[in-house]
Amino acid sequence: MTTPEFTYPTVGLSQRGESPAGFRLVTRRVRVGAGYAAYARLAEGILSWQLHRGAGLSVPAGQARAAVGVEVVPAFGIGPVRLPAPCRVVWVEEPGDDDGGPQRAGFGYGTLPGHPERGEEAFIAVLDPEGAVYFEVFAFSRHANWFFTLGAPVARFCQELVTRRYLATARALALQPGPGVHPV
Repeated sequence: MTTPEFTYPTVGLSQRGESPAGFRLVTRRVRVGAGYAAYARLAEGILSWQLHRGAGLSVPAGQARAAVGVEVVPAFGIGPVRLPAPCRVVWVEEPGDDDGGPQRAGFGYGTLPGHPERGEEAFIAVLDPEGAVYFEVFAFSRHANWFFTLGAPVARFCQELVTRRYLATARALALQPGPGVHPV
């Protein structure tokens, strides 16, 4: 079986917050908590696909964690009517130990054939030097073909809706105490 190629140029730019010319950019950064525990919960939620599931996207159960090369087909929709969006993880940053310094963790994935868009999206937990925890979404995209170009207003609405769901889920992940973890 051959591995499908990405549907856009310059794979991995989202890790550096860059995008190719001619692509629509979406960037969001929101404070979701404070302290290492909140950061660790958010990072784990991102890397274990909880962020995607919480935003209403279906991710195959067999994909327990984001890792470079992992292919997933998140799907957006209602009930059995879902639009598949094949992607492959292109980079991952794992959280470090609680050393009191700033940290960053998350991953980025790129589109594969069959996705309605072409581009890359990154989901990042950030612990800044003052202990504030931020969730960042960075994406660049353009429509995969003429059919999806015709539906551009619907596509932009859906992308904004999913982004808002990511932000709400990120807040919940950062604030939700786990076993043995106390809110900060």
